[in-house]
Amino acid sequence: MSLHHDLPIYKKGRELLRLAYLVQLRMPRAFKRTLGEKITVHCTEMLDLMAMANATQGAERAGYIRQLLARQRTSTVLLRVCFDMELISHKLWADSVQLLGSIGKQGGGWLKSVNPQPAPAA
Repeated sequence: MSLHHDLPIYKKGRELLRLAYLVQLRMPRAFKRTLGEKITVHCTEMLDLMAMANATQGAERAGYIRQLLARQRTSTVLLRVCFDMELISHKLWADSVQLLGSIGKQGGGWLKSVNPQPAPAA
């Protein structure tokens, strides 16, 4: 087991949290406490779940990874709402899509490695 802060998914998560703070900083005041804060909280929780998943084994690890993927999907939706309302720039939206996609792929792969599918009966 490697340290959680050395994992590629954790590095993408840190980049996403930095981006979430930029999103919150640059959005209009009326939305900073509602949408902006919610996005940063989800990104922070994602980092915590990554660390917890790395520190556990088996079904408990799979549970943390599922929670991580749920937060990833929610963050995607919240950022999409911000983009649709023109609260964030095209660049921030594009960067967030790239980071969230990467986290989703890595998380999905991690989940598959924790829950390998049984071989089909011959």
